[in-house]
Amino acid sequence: MSVDPAIGILAYGAYLPRLRLQRASIYACNSWFAPGLKGLARGERAIANWDEDSVTMAVEAARNCLGGLDRSQVRSLTLASTTLPFADRLNAGIVKEALNLADAVAASDATGSQRAGTSALLQCLGAAASGPHLCLAADLRKALPASEAELQQGDAAAALLVGTGAVIARVHGIHSMTVDFVDHYRAMGERFDYWWENRWIRDEGHIRLLGEGLRAALQKWAVAAQSIDALVLPAAVSAVGAQLARHAGIRAEALTDPLSATVGDSGAAHPLLLLAAALDQAQPGQKLLVAGFGQGCDLLLLETTEALLRHSRTQVTAALARGCADTNYLRFLAHRGLLRLDKGMRAEQDQKQPGTTLYRHRKAVLGLIGGRCTHTGVVQFPRSDIGVDDPERRVGTQEDYPLAERRARIVSYTADNLTYSPAPPSCYGMIDFEGGGRLLTEFVDIEADKLAVGREMRMVFRIKAVDTLRDFTKYFWKAAPLNPPTGAGS
Repeated sequence: MSVDPAIGILAYGAYLPRLRLQRASIYACNSWFAPGLKGLARGERAIANWDEDSVTMAVEAARNCLGGLDRSQVRSLTLASTTLPFADRLNAGIVKEALNLADAVAASDATGSQRAGTSALLQCLGAAASGPHLCLAADLRKALPASEAELQQGDAAAALLVGTGAVIARVHGIHSMTVDFVDHYRAMGERFDYWWENRWIRDEGHIRLLGEGLRAALQKWAVAAQSIDALVLPAAVSAVGAQLARHAGIRAEALTDPLSATVGDSGAAHPLLLLAAALDQAQPGQKLLVAGFGQGCDLLLLETTEALLRHSRTQVTAALARGCADTNYLRFLAHRGLLRLDKGMRAEQDQKQPGTTLYRHRKAVLGLIGGRCTHTGVVQFPRSDIGVDDPERRVGTQEDYPLAERRARIVSYTADNLTYSPAPPSCYGMIDFEGGGRLLTEFVDIEADKLAVGREMRMVFRIKAVDTLRDFTKYFWKAAPLNPPTGAGS
């Protein structure tokens, strides 16, 4: 692929779930069966809550990336993941609605390999001359209890906005190679990956195949290996990172932190997440070499610019700081669907979502678009033909009024231990938005004893419920603390 020197990264974002399951807690429950896992029982891994998946995490990463940018300029959206919730529904389309992007935006899903994130990024860069393109990657992989993967994996998402103009990192070179190297696989309809022998994956896959790709790319780009300032390798490859760097002639100190001890391997999202972490620390004029591995490899060489200094660069740093240690391994298994609990009769309700209703109200449900009366200025949710506070009862006076990016404050709250919730108690209440608008909503990422009237909240896109009879995931917006509390998770 030829590279236009004006093309590069305009902005980036990342998202890590709040909870960090301690690996020692996992090992403590499984050591009776798999004592050999003790060597992996260090650090923590990021775990999504019961109401998070690859779609919701991608939405949050995208929001962190776009910030105050003009979303009307986005030309396309690509979501890369090997754990998309829908096999035959455009997952990227759900993200598009949540971000309130124009209907004219093209959207697509990318999957099928652990390098889906980097491959999607290369495709977006190939189209970047036509305008800004949003590349998202997220993964929430399941693993069998007492497996190495359970300890090593983590949940995360990353976002990159690519295009031309004031880029913070300019594309210097692109290189890909494809080889049907099966280090692991997951068949359609299965929940877990099947892995081959670690030593063979390391020697034949990581060292030989990726090593050949690195050397070929540097030669193709006519770039001195010693000039690489940051080498970004997937977490699975990090164990042989020093060997790969040495064979390619890259300085050992160029290797970036794979975040294995604090996040875990987030699959297709991990190369982009590590690139975001590298951009957090980079200085203008540095060369960043990013690798994606899976049935071959993708390699991308970027050079940072002065525009980087004008970008908010605390994406991964801040996400790591917001983490809360969690030791409840059984809750993790239950939320992953690996432990069957007696949910009680209160959980026995039909969650059917009529497609007609969702289509008609998709802006309100997926985009949290309310209404504002053009005569009285009153904001309400949901939007209606007749305003809630118009003494003249005029019809059709409301305009769309997005609420998702507006801060709110708690007006009332309750912690309900009687109603069914996958993570009791069920916390919900009334919030008032800045500028008007009131909503009854659920509270997430906060313990019941931390709720208080007047507390500032922000809206987050989450799973509302799952229709288990028809395998349909329902999404809506919930309120999370603007400044999340830190400390031990409950």
